[in-house]
Amino acid sequence: MKNLIAAILATTALAGAAQAQDITEFRIGVLGGENAQDRLTSTECYRAKAEELLGVPVKVFTPADYDGVIQGLLGGTIDMAWLGASGYAKTYLTDPEAVEPVLVKVNTDGSYGYHSIGFARKDSGITSLEDMQGKKFGFGDPNSTSGYLIPSIEIPGITGKSMENGAYFGEVVFTGGHEQTIVAVNNGDVDGGVTWADGLGNWEDGYNSGALRKAVDAGLVDMNDLVEIWRSKPIPEGPIVLRKALPERVKLDVVSLTASLKALDPECAYNFMAGESLGVMPINHDAYLSIIEARKSKM
Repeated sequence: MKNLIAAILATTALAGAAQAQDITEFRIGVLGGENAQDRLTSTECYRAKAEELLGVPVKVFTPADYDGVIQGLLGGTIDMAWLGASGYAKTYLTDPEAVEPVLVKVNTDGSYGYHSIGFARKDSGITSLEDMQGKKFGFGDPNSTSGYLIPSIEIPGITGKSMENGAYFGEVVFTGGHEQTIVAVNNGDVDGGVTWADGLGNWEDGYNSGALRKAVDAGLVDMNDLVEIWRSKPIPEGPIVLRKALPERVKLDVVSLTASLKALDPECAYNFMAGESLGVMPINHDAYLSIIEARKSKM
């Protein structure tokens, strides 16, 4: 590992001066799911390192919803993003030549999967999906894998009912993102909802990584007030993607920086990767074929 990092650093050290000749700026899109300022804060250390490496201004964009990032990638106004698997599927199905997946976050156990986690307030008495019948259920964003796509397929398979209002749940709403769902459940605005987590480590910590961990770190919730009521099958972690039209030199340098981030600056990697991880590893399109088919089924 040390030799790999040394090689990466030796390669990237030569890049900054050359990059200004290839691009005039580099634009990172960050999905919704927490408020814009928190997204900017979590990404700032990475942004600064990328700017120093590339030798051009690096800007971070925080659209209100997932589709804002997807449309930015499709339209060429965003160069890089960490998409969910469903977001990547939508981008690919819209334009197969828009982006390429390059890296994926690796969990502390070496896997690169995560789960959609159904949860409720502990004092509600809800402990399972059965207890949610007739109650108000919260999705996150329509383009979220764990916040919509997977639970909208798996939960009806358990309940035998659709996700339409009144079919099983009394009401089904979109909250706008993962943080919004967590806050809505915690505040009692919805009776239960779904978000994402690696499912590793302790519930009390919000697991090792994911939206629950970020909410705990931000002081938004005490996990002792919440209870898990459902867990999806493993979902492939969404890819870090780059716009295909970028110069190859830029792609190489961004991949190299991201791959070495955990070793270079563990705190920055923690913020950028939404919690504890082993860093990142290469990934390609084939890892998301099942999610692409699932996305097609909802079209």
